[in-house]
Amino acid sequence: MERSLRNVLVVSFGFLLLFTAYGGLQSLQSSLYSEEGLGVTALSTLYGGVLLSSMFLPPLLIKKFGCKWTIVLSMCCYVAFSLGNFYASWYTLIPTSIVLGLGAAPLWSAQCTYLTIMGNTQAEKVGKVGRDVVNQYFGIFFLIFQSSGVWGNLISSLVFGQTPTQEAIPEEQLLSCGASDCLVATASTNSTQRPSQTLIYTLLGIYTGSGVLAVLLIAVFLEPIKDAQQEGEGEKKLPFWFTLLSTFRLLRDKRLRLLVLLPVYSGFEQAFLAGDYTRSYTTCALGIQFVGYVMICFSATNALCSVLYGRLSQHTGRIALYVLGAVTHLSCIVALLLWRPDPRQLAVFFVFSGLWGVADAVWQTQNNVLYGVLFEKDKEAAFANYRLWEALGFTVAFGYSTFLCVNVKLYVLLGVLSLAMVAYGTVEHLEAQSLARPAATEQKKPAKEVVMEMAM
Repeated sequence: MERSLRNVLVVSFGFLLLFTAYGGLQSLQSSLYSEEGLGVTALSTLYGGVLLSSMFLPPLLIKKFGCKWTIVLSMCCYVAFSLGNFYASWYTLIPTSIVLGLGAAPLWSAQCTYLTIMGNTQAEKVGKVGRDVVNQYFGIFFLIFQSSGVWGNLISSLVFGQTPTQEAIPEEQLLSCGASDCLVATASTNSTQRPSQTLIYTLLGIYTGSGVLAVLLIAVFLEPIKDAQQEGEGEKKLPFWFTLLSTFRLLRDKRLRLLVLLPVYSGFEQAFLAGDYTRSYTTCALGIQFVGYVMICFSATNALCSVLYGRLSQHTGRIALYVLGAVTHLSCIVALLLWRPDPRQLAVFFVFSGLWGVADAVWQTQNNVLYGVLFEKDKEAAFANYRLWEALGFTVAFGYSTFLCVNVKLYVLLGVLSLAMVAYGTVEHLEAQSLARPAATEQKKPAKEVVMEMAM
């Protein structure tokens, strides 16, 4: 096996183990800790931490420790969050959420930077186009990474499936599920009743062990990597404040200012699925024991589509994939506004989560590749910006989750998606113009020379 592919697989399986734990916990926060909105508040605080760390930490840590050890340190923050869930309260979940948030932005920025450098290095060796190899590596990564949702949610469903059989959901409660839910579903009912503490401890023990294994895998088997492009520019030390503010400095680029809506929408749509669909649709109408199974469907389709898009983009280009993602999510949002959840329509719960995964795979693979290709010389700052704006989307979405009705949240999603697609189309237009300009200049050059000769 070639060296670059082996390193891609090590990163991928490290993230698989880590997010098997975190993904399962995130899906259950709004259902397990619904009292006084503790679960969604913890998630909002968590992404507030991501927002803050995205502003400053990624470029600093990556330049100081390199991609490998930045990933290792950041993974330890995720393990701390798992430990905080053993005694869930405002005094444990909120602090550990902040710790995880501070580690999340450097983790993802280091991962994206590592795969981009590895892809470009491999492309130079084999004589391929850099963005094609980078796209392929991101496809492999997200295939393995997104399957973490399958394993994490399967574990939670099997563990919580040992809960005694619950009574049928009252018709009165079903009327308040779905788009018409205005926090009625957060009340303690037979469908949202917490599993026994023994089962919760069992689940948390499995998740914590998975996170520790992820840290060890990366620390032992991942090779450090250096950016040849930066090495070519010399080993000159940049001032501390120059590195610190590099994330904001990149916002002077008009393309980045337009593209911020893509990660913002990514945060909104993932927060809706994890915080609202799991609580107001699945838990409210079916019970908490079905949350894991519904999220498995999302993760499985997400994983399969991620590797498919990595190969497909080489033939269709990224614009077609963005259109696919936008149309799929638009259709789901409209349908969720109209559909009233019913336990007798069990398959529909899985259809929605599966289609959500089909579209989410577009945002997760293509957004990362787009940022890596457009801002190749400022990869760390570009990916830090991506995590910053995605974290803002998560923070706002989880923040208003406790006081807005679900139908309002769906209309917000619809509006942000529409604006994001208009802004993305503008960037593609600007890129097409910039590529056409050199060709036009070459064609005009002989004509200028003719005019000069006539003047002489």
